[in-house]
Amino acid sequence: MDEIQGKQKGNLSKYMTVRDGRIYFTRDAERNFYFILTLIMMVAGILYKLGLF
Repeated sequence: MDEIQGKQKGNLSKYMTVRDGRIYFTRDAERNFYFILTLIMMVAGILYKLGLF
C-alpha cells in the first residue's frame, strides 16, 4: 500500500519529485548538475585560450 501512495505522490527517483504537475529536483541533484556545468565551462575556456576551440 505504501508503494502505491508513493507513486501517486509522484516520487520518480531520489533526485526529483513531481507535485502539482511540476518537477522538483533535490538540492544534491542541482549541485551535481551545476558542478558538471562548471567543469564543462572551465574546459571550454581552457580550450579557447589554447586556440583549439
